[in-house]
Amino acid sequence: MKIATLMNYASDYHAVVQEVQDLERAGLDVVFVPEAYGFDAATMMGYLAANTTTVQIASGILPLFSRTPTLLAMTAAGLDNLSGGRAMLGIGASGPQVIEGWHGVPYDAPVARMREIISICRIVWRRERLDHQGTKYHMPLPPGQGRGLGKPLKMITTPVRPHVPIIVASLGDKSVEMTAELADGWLPAFFLPGVSEQHWKDALERGRQKRASGLSPLEVYAGGLVAIGDDVEHLRDSVRPVTALYVGGMGARSKNFYNDLFASYGYEEEAVRIQDLFLSGKRAEAEAAIPESFLKETNLVGPEGFVKERVAAFRDAGVTCLNIAVAGKTPAERTRTVDRLRNIVERV
Repeated sequence: MKIATLMNYASDYHAVVQEVQDLERAGLDVVFVPEAYGFDAATMMGYLAANTTTVQIASGILPLFSRTPTLLAMTAAGLDNLSGGRAMLGIGASGPQVIEGWHGVPYDAPVARMREIISICRIVWRRERLDHQGTKYHMPLPPGQGRGLGKPLKMITTPVRPHVPIIVASLGDKSVEMTAELADGWLPAFFLPGVSEQHWKDALERGRQKRASGLSPLEVYAGGLVAIGDDVEHLRDSVRPVTALYVGGMGARSKNFYNDLFASYGYEEEAVRIQDLFLSGKRAEAEAAIPESFLKETNLVGPEGFVKERVAAFRDAGVTCLNIAVAGKTPAERTRTVDRLRNIVERV
């Protein structure tokens, strides 16, 4: 199994580079750079590419609505060139509140758009002339639109690789099915070993049955908080705020993908209660309502033997890369934890 981590939205770029360099030496394989409605991800990815040597650098994620498909392809190709073939394009739909509120773009047909974007990116990276007439994207614009001067173009620079890995963050059955059919990797949220793989089993199987023979097996990136040692179980509570934010307040009451997923795991009453509390401004109560069993099983926090069991559980559930957050007050402490985790992974 590989090991990945996600940068914090509010990270200090300069401090993060030093820490990623240390984590790289400790055995980190992938760093995901997030993008919401703060700084863009591509700038930080380029900075990391210039200051690292082996770690793969992935967007985690770029919203598919905020850039044209060709700009996504150009950005990924540029980062791949700068990093010497270490870039990965992580993309996802985000949600209506961010897409329509921040970007001012209608949130529509995310699965259809994702399918076309993947196809367009791969045409661009192969340096083929781009002539794509889909249901959502048209390159060149058809007659009657624009000035009628568009023509099929191909990329004027040569990418390092004709196939940059595409990782898709998806939750719904249709989007997970599409991910298993077309993407190189899958980035699910709140992965619960023993439950999640069953929850998405049919969707994954339908997608894999249609998967092109030329694609490598689908990589699965999932994990949780890591803290290794005696008397560290209390650190699981540090996950409560972000879990309550996503389950309780990410999206509208009637349109929260994470709340639906949480409920599907058997926490129906808890999902309603967390959302009610969060949306009424009672964030501390919402955090307290998250079941301890969920925190225990979705994170790798405890003595080394327990962490080893959770690593095996994620592996047996089909996870190929542990996507972790690392507990620790200092970069040195977090680096030691990643080093210990690497040793555990290699023994499982």
